[in-house]
Amino acid sequence: MKQLYLIDAYAFIFRAYYAFAKNPRINTKGQDTSAIFGFVNTISDILRNFKPSHIAVVFDPPGGSFRKDFFPEYKAQREATPEPIIFAVPHIKAFLEAMGIEVIEVPRYEADDVIGTMSVMAEREGFEVIMATPDKDYGQLVTPKVSILAPQRGGGYDEIGPRDVCEKWKIAEPRQLIDILALMGDSADNFPGVPGIGAVTAAKLIAEYGSIETMIEHAHEIKGSAGDKVRNNIENALVSKRLATIALDAPVEFKPQDYEVVRPNLEALRAVLEPLELRTAMNNMQRYYEQFVPMQVQEKQTEEPVRTSETEDFGELFASAEEQSSKPVPPTAPNYNTIVLKDEALSAFLSRAGQSKKLYLYALTIGADNIQKDIPALAFMLEEGDDVYYLPLNGETASSVYQFQSHCNKSEIMLIAHDLKTQLLALRAYGWMPECQYEDTMIAHYLLMPDMGHSIEALAQHYLSMSLMGFDELIAPQKASRLSVAQIDAERLKDYVVSRVIATRQLHACLIAKLEGQKQLHLLRELEMPLMPILMRMELEGVRLDEVELSRQDKLFQEQMSSLETEIQELAGETFNVNSPKQIGDILFEKLQLDAKAKKTKSGTYTTSEEVLEKYRDKHPIIGKILDYRGLKKLHSTYITALPSLADITGHVHTSFNQTVAATGRLSSSNPNIQNIPIRTEQGRAIRAAFIPEEGCTFLSADYSQIELRLMAHFSGDEHLIGAFVAGHDIHQATAARIANVSLDEVTSDMRRNAKTANFGIIYGISAFGLAERLGISRSEAKDLITGYFASYPGVKAYMDNVVAKARADRFVETIMGRRRYLTDIDSNNAIVRGYAERNAINAPLQGTAADIIKVAMIAIDKEIRDKNLKSRMILQVHDELNFNVPFDELELMQELVHRCMLAAGKGLKVPLEVGMGHGANWLVAH
Repeated sequence: MKQLYLIDAYAFIFRAYYAFAKNPRINTKGQDTSAIFGFVNTISDILRNFKPSHIAVVFDPPGGSFRKDFFPEYKAQREATPEPIIFAVPHIKAFLEAMGIEVIEVPRYEADDVIGTMSVMAEREGFEVIMATPDKDYGQLVTPKVSILAPQRGGGYDEIGPRDVCEKWKIAEPRQLIDILALMGDSADNFPGVPGIGAVTAAKLIAEYGSIETMIEHAHEIKGSAGDKVRNNIENALVSKRLATIALDAPVEFKPQDYEVVRPNLEALRAVLEPLELRTAMNNMQRYYEQFVPMQVQEKQTEEPVRTSETEDFGELFASAEEQSSKPVPPTAPNYNTIVLKDEALSAFLSRAGQSKKLYLYALTIGADNIQKDIPALAFMLEEGDDVYYLPLNGETASSVYQFQSHCNKSEIMLIAHDLKTQLLALRAYGWMPECQYEDTMIAHYLLMPDMGHSIEALAQHYLSMSLMGFDELIAPQKASRLSVAQIDAERLKDYVVSRVIATRQLHACLIAKLEGQKQLHLLRELEMPLMPILMRMELEGVRLDEVELSRQDKLFQEQMSSLETEIQELAGETFNVNSPKQIGDILFEKLQLDAKAKKTKSGTYTTSEEVLEKYRDKHPIIGKILDYRGLKKLHSTYITALPSLADITGHVHTSFNQTVAATGRLSSSNPNIQNIPIRTEQGRAIRAAFIPEEGCTFLSADYSQIELRLMAHFSGDEHLIGAFVAGHDIHQATAARIANVSLDEVTSDMRRNAKTANFGIIYGISAFGLAERLGISRSEAKDLITGYFASYPGVKAYMDNVVAKARADRFVETIMGRRRYLTDIDSNNAIVRGYAERNAINAPLQGTAADIIKVAMIAIDKEIRDKNLKSRMILQVHDELNFNVPFDELELMQELVHRCMLAAGKGLKVPLEVGMGHGANWLVAH
């Protein structure tokens, strides 16, 4: 029988876009191809697995629907279409043209109206009609010859017919779904329905009365609150039914010959897909082209199309990242051979590994501790061959890991893994401390796509179309919080580890090629990978805590919080729970009446976030006290009480330094996040006093002074800004003098303060409004300050304009060393989104170059410490600051060494860098 598949275009385009929201597919041009990739795979999936004789794709038209004629509020609240979808639609239409698939778009009629009309026409012509859509509203259209093909979470499709619709909604015929939808209303389409009537009540009412019209006739009989709601909303119910009814009279001509499935135009497909770098999609279409069977031949075949939830290539496309990772798809080519390492096999492998140039590793690490983790199993691959070497670790085999120490610690061997640092730290406990060359696919991808996620699951799916088993499936039915390694299924464990080392080897080849193509391989091999073992040593070294100092601060914080709590309650005039946002809101906006139009949450409670409360700071003294209390409480819980629990038995905390988190290239830290200890408040600074050196040592701290301003001088080439730095002037004083056209001696403290804020704010795109708020001046004064700043430093303004223009052309910006930051929203129609991208275009080269410089310095300092066999150790990196544990007898040497290396890292800049240094009994004193 002839089958016509009618595809609801935008339903699948939006579905694809949101399916990849956590890990968008961004190509090397910075283009988000998620929606295109997903839609192409949907069409491919339908063509390959259902083999329709006819197909057409229906789009919503621009300009809105005829429904607005009688209900102007229809879809009025819809947000602007995301930029990636606007970008995608022309490419999708070009793809459909290359496929020979008819595109239908009827002015003033939405896709469901056109599909509804065509389904009636097609059924009359003897077609079986399948409407491909996730939209439940299409249920009103189904008949014995018209069904819905609905995509399911986790992959596959459900075919929905009249019986399915009637059973789900407890109705006699599918058309009654219109009445149910009308009663329920639709917040997405912005039509009212009957407020308070949900799906269950709506279904009961229509089951009893058959239609809205009959229900209205008997409205006086409906008991309880449902009756009241119906009687009070009769007009809403009737207009909602008109809105919910899919039109069956759209002005569309039915042309069966135009909908026939034909062999695609392969060259046209290449012209569409290859510039978008959708190679996997193109390969799939190539296979479809080669296997294409014309409709006339299909009609002679007797077998029915098979509808299955396990499709060959695309069934998992729309699963979430977590769902994708829990549906393992084993590699299909080549055929990998798994060898379990024991006895002779282990000896043979060690011999081969010692001769190999590349050794690929995956070690499954389990445990919350940064340093001490269990490894249930390892897997290896070599540079050549398709053998996977699997080593499960238990009481008998754990000691065998030590043998790798003697066989694989060679400078000519490159050890390659995904998140290598985590695996190396765990392997130390098993006696293997590899000292060779390193490469990490997670870091490689971070350099390519710094704003994206970098999990091996996401990368395998994105680059290899390989779905890896999720960790939750591996340990099922256990939970991660109560995990027994011994209870993990042995076969699942092997599959989990083996598939990941296979993915690592394939990803490595792919990502290295991309880095070479973008001329960024030096960033991996000369910067990030040499830094990785340094960070590992810093994590192992840890930082010593002064528990006595923390105990003293704990007591002080408790006293200060108690005092503030009393003051807050006195100002409120009653006792209440200061930690309750609801009670705070009631006090501020009900009792004290600070704002009659105060913002509320969906649950009806007042919003009392820090950002909101700051707006009321000048309205009542209680606001400042509440903010002070919250600030203290956060510091107390995050650091004062948490740090001792994170210390090991020697009293050291071992933070993790992350290379792949901050998109700018900066390092971040976690467990604990030492970089977030605030330094602007006295209490925040005091926490640093709890970080102390080892016995017989001093705490040495060194940081770059105003490095981003100096880099702005370099990038902009502004002669006045460069001149101020070269002359060694106080840059804020010099800026104030230039803006006010006075001598340096005439600059007041207020003038300097304003200039300092301007220096650090204006170069990052601060507005006159933002500057006025920050300085407490009028907006006109702030505007004059910005105008004066750019007049004083015209090169800065020119640089900012030029870098934004270049970013708009290139879709990315770069640091001096070539680190990229992609800016896909630089042309957004949304002014807020576009402004954010423009600010990133200006500051990403500055922040990124500063990050690169301090990494260069760290590598140089570490090398000298090791070459000189010093006992000093680098222990912390916080933004532009490095901290060391230094024996007293090495202090002078280390001061010279650190200062020299940090200055040398900025060699070639148009302005000199400046390094401030200090040392003392703790971090606070040193800094």
